[in-house]
Amino acid sequence: MTSDVVVPAAEATAANGHGDAHSTAGFKALMLGSIGVVYGDIGTSPLYALREAVIAASGPSGIVDPQAVLGVLSLILWALIVVVTLKYVLILLRADNHGEGGTLALMALAQRAVSHGAGAIVLLGIISGALFYGDAVITPALSVLSAIEGIKLVTAAFDPYVVPLTVIILLALFAVQSRGTARVAAFFGPVMCIWFAVIAIAAIEPIMRHPEVLFALNPLHAIAFMVHHGIIGFVTLGAVFLAVTGAEALYADLGHFGKRPIQTAWLFIVLPSLALNYLGQGALVIADPKAVENPFFLMFPDWALLPMVCLATVATVIASQAVITGAYSLTRQAIQLGLLPRFEIRHTSESHSGQIYIPRINMLLLISVMLLVLMFRSSSALASAYGISVTGTMVVTAMMGFVVIWKVWKWSPFAAAALIAPFLFLDLTFLAANLLKVVEGGWVPLALGSVVMLLMYTWRRGSRLLFEKSRKLEFPLADLVAMLEKRPPQRVSGTAVFLTSDPVSAPTALMHSLKHYKVLHQKNVILTVETAPTPRIDPADRVRLEEISATFSKVTLRFGFMESPNVPKTLAIARKLGWHFDIMSTSFFLSRRALKPAAHSGMPRWQDHLFIALSRTANDATDYFQIPTGRVVEVGTQVTV
Repeated sequence: MTSDVVVPAAEATAANGHGDAHSTAGFKALMLGSIGVVYGDIGTSPLYALREAVIAASGPSGIVDPQAVLGVLSLILWALIVVVTLKYVLILLRADNHGEGGTLALMALAQRAVSHGAGAIVLLGIISGALFYGDAVITPALSVLSAIEGIKLVTAAFDPYVVPLTVIILLALFAVQSRGTARVAAFFGPVMCIWFAVIAIAAIEPIMRHPEVLFALNPLHAIAFMVHHGIIGFVTLGAVFLAVTGAEALYADLGHFGKRPIQTAWLFIVLPSLALNYLGQGALVIADPKAVENPFFLMFPDWALLPMVCLATVATVIASQAVITGAYSLTRQAIQLGLLPRFEIRHTSESHSGQIYIPRINMLLLISVMLLVLMFRSSSALASAYGISVTGTMVVTAMMGFVVIWKVWKWSPFAAAALIAPFLFLDLTFLAANLLKVVEGGWVPLALGSVVMLLMYTWRRGSRLLFEKSRKLEFPLADLVAMLEKRPPQRVSGTAVFLTSDPVSAPTALMHSLKHYKVLHQKNVILTVETAPTPRIDPADRVRLEEISATFSKVTLRFGFMESPNVPKTLAIARKLGWHFDIMSTSFFLSRRALKPAAHSGMPRWQDHLFIALSRTANDATDYFQIPTGRVVEVGTQVTV
């Protein structure tokens, strides 16, 4: 999960240096920020994780056995220690792509490191990215529903209002996205600190009354439970996994907060609070098996129920916010890496490029989340749908982690396998356990993920076929320039910039301009925008200038996959390299292609039509590259795919 709630610039710089150069104040601010943004999802898991795991462990009889409760507790605690602490906090946080984390950043890092099999790495990246969207849809629905359900304990009369209240809160959450997350982010850290303090303190009394619950810290209870419960134990694993959903956020938000603040927050605040709360819930269920109905809220006295429902609602909104902004981040990365067509990206902050809003993604998420809430209507029903997308992402992360440890860290393949294999085995076990819930609701993230995978694969494949076909038809740029220098057409004053993705061939817009206008500008620039396999590009490496002839030059602008390209602003850098650029005397020529399906293409007919439909949804290149519309000339051309 990625989030775009960004810390102040000086602190962000320190974060990208892995948190080693902060001042004490900066480090504390980063740690507080990470508690608010990174740990929202995993921090709200106690609302439903233990309840669902104990219900699963009770089997068809529904009888809650104290030994089974200890076994479930032990599984949850050791999942937090092994999956989150060892795999993510201690190992994967070290596998950064120039300070950035997350599955697509890891994909770019692994792809750069291998000479063969890059296609398989991209496929893994597509799978993990697609599954994340399933997570981004289910997290808001499940989290907010589970928080609002606590109101039923105040009085059963509130039961009919749970779903309508959830819908209203989620509508409000998606409605404010266009305003940006900076203002809300200021409250994230303090609110989540209060949340972790409250859930830890509430657990102390039940634990003191039933200290035998502390035996769950012994991993033998987890092993004994799995050995003696057979298939029920395996099914229970799927529910136990709910306790570690959100672990991907640790890695995904590495670039925003740095390694040390995230590690410190987990080890000293988040993990102890979660462990205490799960132990407290376990003690309550051991004392009163009927408390399994909602052990989280039943730990609190009656007078505290309503305030806790309010606090839980705010905490789940924070968890949802982190996932929603994460979907924006992932979409921008996917666009830059050529996995999705260009969407409109709005910047909601003048000082932080990471704070973005994508209207189309916001609308699709809102519709999907609303459908889920209205279809499932309870957190217990939705819990069955949760887990598959997260476990799938974790399996993919482990596989790409192996490639990075082997190829980038230069470990021997056997040592890399020895390190990753236990985690991969655990992730695959959790995935298999979650796959048992496909019929109950697990089909939802699988269906969502499959649709997104198909779209990403079609866009990447279609773009490549279109590029190859266009190159065969186009005229070599060097030959054209030589011809024009020998027999120049009529010249007009000013500069013409021709945007192209293939700097070797003459841009279609240039060919059409010569054909129809029969004139050439005094200065002509062939402009290519490249996306680097790194998150950001150093300003010194942003512009590459190459003189072809007296009137033609090539300019290449490079952007990282975490950056939004701003062509006019970047071209200003070229002035320092000797190019006299004046936006008011420059015309940008773009070719607008109308795609038609070819009789024989490299894709099935239906996929051709899907690619063409996707290309029609793409945002205008003028807007995407932030070029002033008054300086743009678009030349239409028809191309078969």
